[in-house]
Amino acid sequence: MEIQPLFEGNYFHIFNRGVNSADIFKEEKNYYYFLKQYEFYCSDVFETLAYALLKNHFHLLVYIRENVFVPKITGGGLLRLNASKQLSHFFNSYAQAFNKMYGRTGPLFESPFERRLIDDEQYITSVIYYCHYNPQMHGFVTDFRNWKFSSYHAILAEHHSFLATEKVISWFGNKAAFEKAHELNKPEKDYSKYKIE
Repeated sequence: MEIQPLFEGNYFHIFNRGVNSADIFKEEKNYYYFLKQYEFYCSDVFETLAYALLKNHFHLLVYIRENVFVPKITGGGLLRLNASKQLSHFFNSYAQAFNKMYGRTGPLFESPFERRLIDDEQYITSVIYYCHYNPQMHGFVTDFRNWKFSSYHAILAEHHSFLATEKVISWFGNKAAFEKAHELNKPEKDYSKYKIE
């Protein structure tokens, strides 16, 4: 199957899981470290609208920024960032730390990571719902609002620097509308374009 390039100026649903569906998060500190490394490697190239982190997989809804340049570490000139390379650096960084912490070797994530181009506004809304409902659908909680490692509460709190909180809130109208929409709507029953399980 041909791998979908991460075209700049487009929205993508990016998701992946552990090799052989193994856990990629064992303790709470793993989730926090994942988010920290994601912010470090990917916040320049991605505008992140939603995420969900679960024991053996994750989901991201992102907009890929166009023409992102940063100063070269060695000095002298600018470096044009590539979304796929930044994701690779991020995955490698997390996997190396995880392997060292738990005395394991080899790949942590399945490769290549899954990605779906989002080509309409309703699809964006559906993926936001899907990310936030994911922990409930997998039975980790009975109410998705009780899961700490999705973007639902972070969006409402408006304090995560790498999340496009204002954009998401304005997408729904305001905070109250965002919350109400999540109460009234569930992801569509056909999950085929979202699922990795």
